[in-house]
Amino acid sequence: MRGLNLIPADINLAFVPKRKAFYLFSTLLVVASIFLFFSKGLNYGIDFKGGIMLEIRTEKAANISQMRSQLGDLGLGEVALQEFGQPTDILIRIQRQDGDEKAQQTAVEKIKSALGDKVEYRRTEFVGPKVSDELFWDGLTAVGLAILAILVYIWFRFEWQFGLGAVVALSHDVITTIGIFALFGFEFNLSTVAAVLTIAGYSINDTVVVFDRVRENLRKYKKMPMPEILNNSVNQTLSRTIITSVTTLLALLALYFLGGEVIRDFSFAMIWGVLIGTYSSICLAVPILLHLNIQRRGALVGETIEDAPEVS
Repeated sequence: MRGLNLIPADINLAFVPKRKAFYLFSTLLVVASIFLFFSKGLNYGIDFKGGIMLEIRTEKAANISQMRSQLGDLGLGEVALQEFGQPTDILIRIQRQDGDEKAQQTAVEKIKSALGDKVEYRRTEFVGPKVSDELFWDGLTAVGLAILAILVYIWFRFEWQFGLGAVVALSHDVITTIGIFALFGFEFNLSTVAAVLTIAGYSINDTVVVFDRVRENLRKYKKMPMPEILNNSVNQTLSRTIITSVTTLLALLALYFLGGEVIRDFSFAMIWGVLIGTYSSICLAVPILLHLNIQRRGALVGETIEDAPEVS
């Protein structure tokens, strides 16, 4: 009994021969993302801008949509609400108000007045500019260290050329994700940083699968031209890559449309990450190897060196 094949087993799409078109498209994406970041900027959330955080408990399950609308009419700027453990526990985050500590206290009093006396206020915190700045740089450091760790892992698992190809593809994914957030003005917060790190892990998973097939084919086919080896490797793993991406997207689309307002931006980042990560693994990470002078090694144990095409 054969498994599901969304892609025919004998498919032979010209990914590597069309690499210049992919390079041009990706360059335009990266340049546009950098331009948007410096011209329009990101819509930083409370985590990175500072603000007010309140934890409240209601008598019955809270109507978050009604509460969000109620607090949004107070003119306090950005207001974010989410369940915190139980349906009766709500976390409220409000952007930092212009002015000193007195202005923040005034905002808290407005919130308490709007919500009434039936709400239990369990915690009130102020995220100052110093803390938010530390969170921003910690998030940036986390992304940088993740990419560096991936480079080292791929280097030891394969060769330095593979590691460099993987990092180029990952950097492409991260930069374009930032660009898409700048374009649409979605909130960029710690959850988005978590999404970026998850995107990096997902993308490298796809890339490693293709790299593994490239290494196997390099050992097996000694006389086959390098572009053909790379293109065959992509096509041989294409079905697995597409099936993985489609099943992941189904779950993410459910989260985006049914998960509520709180995780919508996170879900969008993940959907974009799956799409762009799949693209970069196929169209960037592998073709780049053609320019890095990778070496052919000896045959695998138990294999004969040949140039006949692999039979599926």
